[in-house]
Amino acid sequence: MAAANRESNTRSGKPAGKEPQPLVIAKTAAEEQRLKLERLMRNPDKPVPIPERPKEWNPRAPPEFVRDVMGSSAGAGSGEFHVYRHLRRREYQRQECMDTMSEKQKLDKEYQEKLQKNNEATAEKTAKRRKKRQKLKEKKLMAQKAKLQEGEDGDGDSGSNSASSSDKVPRKEDDDDAEEPSFVMGGR
Repeated sequence: MAAANRESNTRSGKPAGKEPQPLVIAKTAAEEQRLKLERLMRNPDKPVPIPERPKEWNPRAPPEFVRDVMGSSAGAGSGEFHVYRHLRRREYQRQECMDTMSEKQKLDKEYQEKLQKNNEATAEKTAKRRKKRQKLKEKKLMAQKAKLQEGEDGDGDSGSNSASSSDKVPRKEDDDDAEEPSFVMGGR
């Protein structure tokens, strides 16, 4: 009897050794999300259903030619009012859709213009800073060249010690005007 019961469970798609999960009711949104994540993570090989984005609703185009135009004259039946009401509702929906589409296009256009202005402003700022860095670099190079020329001119004037001046190695102070570090790394 137990074997028959086990066999019927496997035919119905339920595994024989699986115990039923206790029913947990989420009290908060965070708890509900946690339960959903736990359920997804129980079987990571199973593909997760990701819903497709809903298509944007577009109203039916207005008719090219309206055959039975209702007037306010007598003789219209009692059912004609419902037909008129339906046509009016559909036209209002169409106009509302057109208004929302134009508003959306306007907002998109404004956003694109704002992005373009921001890009131009950042490019302008970057160019200005690049120019400033380049000026500082050139100024530094000119100062170094002037120092080197000054050093060469000073060595040439002391003709008596020309042999000793050529043997001299330029001191570190001449090359680098930076301050000495206040600490030494590497345990020296």
